[in-house]
Amino acid sequence: MPKFRYEALNAEGIAFTGALRADSERGAARALERRGLTVVDLRLGDGDGKVQRRGRLTETDLILAVQELATLLNSGVSVAEAVAAQAESVHHPRIVEAFSGMSRQLQRGQGFSAALAAAGLPLPEYVMQLARAGEVTGELGRALADAGSQMEYEHGLRTEMRNALIYPSVLVLAGTGAVALMFLYVVPKFASLLERAEDLPFLAWAVLGLGMWTSRNGLWALLAAAAAATGLVLWLRDREARAALVDRLARLPVIGAWLVESDTARWAKVLGALLGNRVPLLQALELARAGMQLPHRRARMGEVARAVRGGGSLADALEDHDALTATGYNLVRVGERSGKLAPMLESLARLYERSGRDRMKRVLILIEPIAILVIGGLIGVIILGVILAITSVNDLAI
Repeated sequence: MPKFRYEALNAEGIAFTGALRADSERGAARALERRGLTVVDLRLGDGDGKVQRRGRLTETDLILAVQELATLLNSGVSVAEAVAAQAESVHHPRIVEAFSGMSRQLQRGQGFSAALAAAGLPLPEYVMQLARAGEVTGELGRALADAGSQMEYEHGLRTEMRNALIYPSVLVLAGTGAVALMFLYVVPKFASLLERAEDLPFLAWAVLGLGMWTSRNGLWALLAAAAAATGLVLWLRDREARAALVDRLARLPVIGAWLVESDTARWAKVLGALLGNRVPLLQALELARAGMQLPHRRARMGEVARAVRGGGSLADALEDHDALTATGYNLVRVGERSGKLAPMLESLARLYERSGRDRMKRVLILIEPIAILVIGGLIGVIILGVILAITSVNDLAI
């Protein structure tokens, strides 16, 4: 039954908008009139009953869809009914289209995991594996709930890192703007002092000369800066370039430990969720490794997986390749011996997560004063250069 979107007025003259289903436009209008509404506008919703487009698909849209589907399944709703309900939801049009296709595939007898894989949604690979494991164990709702929790955790971690860098970024941009304004408008006021350049100290000559060049070529300097910024943004959009940059940052003394611990927490959380849903260890290791962001850590975990495939225990393989801390090795070893590896990995993820957040705070504590010192130092050098030029000219005049 098609969906119609309407605008209407009630008896008090208050405007309403909404949607309703009816066999035809005339039937929709009659239904609204029976409600006591005066129709202002009535149209078929986006031609086929789907919601209006809302821009690009985001991680939040995907997380919400997975969590809602898990909630429906855990409430006792059948897979076919849950998917059909999602196809009729007000999610992003791409998600609605994907669930509509999945509903048709399920009606033809295809399995849920196969239909999900064919839907074309940009979901992490571990979501597909958890869905397959949930089908085998009969606990699809729990598996999808774990997948949604992991997606939400990863999204929150990335959001937290971005938010943590907002203030330092604003500070650096403001300082850069202040330095640029001084070179463009303040320093050129003392350009006449360059007429006696042979008598000026080097710092004064350099500051005044750079200020004059910036004033004369300000437009070109601005265009060059804009081009450099655009190039940097385009470069960072490339997944491999971004991974290479993060990998280099991970080798720095302070920020590196933070990135490594955050990446290890992600690995432990994914591995624990997969094992908790009875995904085989070797397959879970490969999936958890694929979700890591640091290339050198991903390569190290690849060696760990090969060692386990060769017959070694996970704890020994991790220790041989220096992949965790002493506490991590003990937790994994206890988990293997007790048959509770998944809960131990969850505990390990929480430990690394807390430690990573503490290191992130320390990094931010260092970034702010360093940025202030660098920017203050640049402004101080500019002012010192101008003062030296003025005092040198005054000394010569006397």
